[in-house]
Order: sequence, then structure tokens, then C-alpha cells
Amino acid sequence: MCELMDKPQEECGVFGVWSMEAINASQWIYYGLIALQHRGQESAGIVVCDTKGPIGNICAHKGMGLVSEVFHKEALERLRGNIGIGHVRYSTTGASCVENAQPISLNYAKGTLALAHNGNIINAGRLREELQQEGAVFSGTTDSEVITYRIAKERMNTESIEEAVCRVAPLLKGGYALLIMSPQKLIGVRDPYGLKPLCIGKRGNSYILASESAAIRAVDGEFLRDVAPGEMVTITKDGLSSMQFLQPEKKAHCIFEYIYFARLDSRIDGISVYDARIGGGRALAKRYPVEADVVTGVPESGLTAAVGYSEQSGIPFKLAFSKNSYVGRTFIKPTQEERMSAVHMKLSIIESVVRDKRVVLIDDSIVRGTTIANLIRRMRQAGAKEVHVRISSPPFLYPCFYGTDVPDNKELIANEYSTEEICRRIGADSLGYMQLEDFGEMVGKLPICKACFDQNYPVESLDE
Repeated sequence: MCELMDKPQEECGVFGVWSMEAINASQWIYYGLIALQHRGQESAGIVVCDTKGPIGNICAHKGMGLVSEVFHKEALERLRGNIGIGHVRYSTTGASCVENAQPISLNYAKGTLALAHNGNIINAGRLREELQQEGAVFSGTTDSEVITYRIAKERMNTESIEEAVCRVAPLLKGGYALLIMSPQKLIGVRDPYGLKPLCIGKRGNSYILASESAAIRAVDGEFLRDVAPGEMVTITKDGLSSMQFLQPEKKAHCIFEYIYFARLDSRIDGISVYDARIGGGRALAKRYPVEADVVTGVPESGLTAAVGYSEQSGIPFKLAFSKNSYVGRTFIKPTQEERMSAVHMKLSIIESVVRDKRVVLIDDSIVRGTTIANLIRRMRQAGAKEVHVRISSPPFLYPCFYGTDVPDNKELIANEYSTEEICRRIGADSLGYMQLEDFGEMVGKLPICKACFDQNYPVESLDE
């Protein structure tokens, strides 16, 4: 997608099913992963197990590409089982290769184990070295594989997989949402800060765990609740049980779920993503009013904030871009020139909307400034008299260590230039960023992580 050129990226999405009925869980997982495709487009995978079959009868299929590219009818039919987990990935830790595709699955002395992970573990290097010193051999380079091996190791000395997870999770520093599958159990774990989302759903006699509530509804399930920070939920033939095994000192939900990552129809930690983005647009209109003729947004996440800006300011909202969904993913184009050409094909300007108009253009973020500068230039070519840019996030100043792929500081335009200088460089008539104190307009009193804006990292030690 063209957004990959100049946007932060999520690491992945997870989806799991435990059915009390004789269903093929892989079908549900497939549609759940389709609903989570926006969270990762590099690889996809599904692992399933038949709880009524021989112990350890797991079946896996994964590969590089979109969910629809990795799975076909024959592959799904081979994935037989009533319990399973799935994963879509965008790499922030570990190379983009099939060896790092998830879920991770392994056979060990106590049976079989599979794991899908969203997030990033900042002390994974040290944990990996400890395991290697004890003879572990890794096939990939992800922190997810380290977590899987560590749980398998602890399971050798515990009575249950839950006890093994309880020993390992306190060692993990960073953000994570984990789905863990043993032959008879599906387990969900969320980091104690709540950095990464995870929720619970139900359909009939089947339970669902997913990164977003929209994925639960995609398989006609009912959203029950979010997994609490530091909570472990276990699903077996006896139903769902819960344990609050990590007591959070503080909570820090990722603000970018509401600004950009999550689907518009998702609800995370009690906050509607749609309402949050409307609130962000309203906050921008209050802080940065301007005389203009039309408000528009950059598809997709900029559109909702633009509606909020329009409602607050009274300036009419109109769609100024036509999006071609059939253009290939531009991040695989080999040269910058080819990538920019693909962006041009993906978003075209509707000239009648902007010609001779003063335009307020809303986007969710500016990372390098390349995409927004290109869009402003093309708006002026289409006849826009003025282009006033409003951004529904503060300037990116610091890297993220918890699974959001924010570039190095030297690639962040806000690290090199002031707001006034950025405005000139992108060719806008004015530029206004969301202010930190305005996040309350989006998420109320929800405790959030905004370290990429203010360097206030919730995990105390970043020495790793």
C-alpha cells in the first residue's frame, strides 16, 4: 500500500478460535485475518489442532504475502481442527522472510506448542542468548520465536502451560499480545501496560480471541470484552477462565491505535475508534481555525478526522481523492521513482472538488513528509488556491520500541525542521499538528503511551 512509504506501521494482528463444535476453525481464522489485514501485509499463517484427535496433531500453513495470496481452498481444507490461531505480520523485529512468518509452532518433550505474537520485546536479545547458551537452535530471527522456546522450556518443569506462561511473561519487557495454543487449550495474554490490544468474542459455543473487535464481527461473533492489561485468559472444553497474573503499575495504551492503526469499526479498551478520530478532527478545528471552502482527508484514516474538523468548523466536507484499490503494494517497488508513480496511480485528485478552492487537508501523521508534499503539489496542479494541512497527531520525534515501526530519528522530518520549516518544505499554506493536551478529545481519560511524541516511555529500562 502507498501508506507504507510515509506512515508508521503496526507489527501484526492475531486471531484465535476454540470451538466446542465440530467446525473447521481455519475458515473462521481466514476471515478473521482478512479483517486484520491492515495490521500486516508481509506474511500470514494459520495453525490448527483437532482436540478430539491424536495428541499433538497440529497442522500449519504459512507464507509470504497477503492472506488471500497465502491461503487457497485446498490449503484451508487441509487445515482441519476445532482450535487454532492465525497471524498477519509486518516486520519490526526480524527480517521479512518465510522463516519469520507466524504462528511459531514446535514439537517438544511435553507435546506441541504454537504461538502468535503482536508487539515487540526489547530484551529479546538477552533472552535469546540465554537459550542459545543452553543449546537452543533458532530457525528465524524474531522475538516471537524466543518467547515460544522460553515457554516450552518452562513447561518442562511445570504442571500446566498456564504455569509456564506465568513464569515467562514477567521476563518479557515491552508490548505484547500473545495467543498460545496447546493441543487442548487456547490462551490469550496481554502485556501489563495494555500497549497492544486483545479482545474476547463468542459465537454460539465457540470463543474467539482477536487483536480488534472488528475481526470478531467479521465471523459473525459477539464482542464480549477486552483482555485486561496483565490478564491471561484460558479457553478449554470447560469454557473460559481468567487470571490477573501481572499487576500493572500503570497503563499505557498505544494512542496510534486510535489515530491510525485500528479499523474504523473497532472498539478498543472502551473507546470507539471512529469516535476518537472524529474527536481528533474537532480538536484540530478548535486549535487551528482557518478560512476555507472545503475540508478533505487523506484516505483512509485522515477522512474521519476531516469529518470531525468539518463538523466543528462548519466548513463543508468533501472527498477530494479517488482511491484505486487495485494498484499493487508500493513498498515492493524497487526504486523511489517507481514507488512515487504507484502512489500517483493509487490516489488521484477529484479536480472539481479543489479547483479554485481554499482546502483544509487532514492527515493522521507526517513521518518523512514525502507523501503529503506530493499530494499538496498535485492539489495545486488541480487548481487549489490554498492548501492548509492539519495533522491528527503531534510531530514524531522519538522511536517506538514496542512494535510500531517508527523510523530512526534521522528520518523523522520533525527532528530536523520546525513546524514552520516543514510547512514550507511540503508546500502548504499553513500547518497545524495535534497537541499532546488535546488527546483527551480523542480518548478521554484513557491512560495512553505517547512516547514517540514526548519520550515518556512506560517501560522503565530501555538499556536492552
